[in-house]
Amino acid sequence: MSVTGSTATATPVWVSDGTGGLGARVLRLVAASDRARAAEPAECDVLVWLAATDADARAVRRESALAGFGAALHDHPHVTHVVLVSSAMVYGAWANNPVPLTEDALLRPDVEFPFARQLGAAEQLVDEWRMAVPGRSVTVLRPAVAMASDGTSRLASALAAAMGQRAGEADPPAQFLHLDDLASAVMLAVEQRLDGVYNVAPDGWIPGERVRALAGAVPRVKLPDRMNQVINNLRWRFQRGPIPPGLRSYTRWPWLVANDRLRAVGWQPSVTNEQAYVEGTEAKWWTMVSPKRRQEIALGGLGAVLVLIAVVVVRGLRRARARRR
Repeated sequence: MSVTGSTATATPVWVSDGTGGLGARVLRLVAASDRARAAEPAECDVLVWLAATDADARAVRRESALAGFGAALHDHPHVTHVVLVSSAMVYGAWANNPVPLTEDALLRPDVEFPFARQLGAAEQLVDEWRMAVPGRSVTVLRPAVAMASDGTSRLASALAAAMGQRAGEADPPAQFLHLDDLASAVMLAVEQRLDGVYNVAPDGWIPGERVRALAGAVPRVKLPDRMNQVINNLRWRFQRGPIPPGLRSYTRWPWLVANDRLRAVGWQPSVTNEQAYVEGTEAKWWTMVSPKRRQEIALGGLGAVLVLIAVVVVRGLRRARARRR
């Protein structure tokens, strides 16, 4: 097929937010495809909406994840297919979550995390758009934490930094998706006009202890429950970067997703969970220390924490006695 013929028959696609790490990757795949071509909103047949999942931009502009989406659907009646990139966070993180979650699982996002609830509302909005007119189709992609050396969001960084870090407690397993694999899932949805919901994640997941090792966390020491709570609260308060309200539950309980449905239509992950995590995070000096030295430092740090807690308790008791007098 000639280039001219290919261009003439290729589906016109408009990619929202094409300047981010994911958008740039999707646009490159569109440019390399003989079944799709980049187009302006007024002439597109397929709308790829990436803006909803850009938590960083939304936070800066103080916008909801729904901002602009309803207008885009309403203002372009010629669009017949929409690809919405949502997030696996819409399932919520709960102790009783099945492992793994399938696309048929109920959506139970943390009520204290507005972003996940807004993504769920965006999914509902696009489903209503699909049912309003015969012939329309929608692909909803629910990716795990997406990362890359040149495109990890602050939200993904906050999640990755907090996972595998709890003192004295078991950490849940986790999944990390490379942006290249997410972009390939978007492109597959465009070319095949997939109709339905699809989880996007590498095969399997990383056990909590392995996440801890990759993060360079100190060896785990068994502590009393109350002390665990105090230390974990302190770690959370001083965690690097802004921590959105409600995000903590996503580091305490599992929200692993199955990728069988997407694999069944031809998608294959090219990067493992561990590879995506390593590329998307900064290496810590702790990972370069020998295991013996690491344990010595950990025990020393634990001793300092215990002393600090003892001092706080003693001062509290003294103040209580002084008040009684």
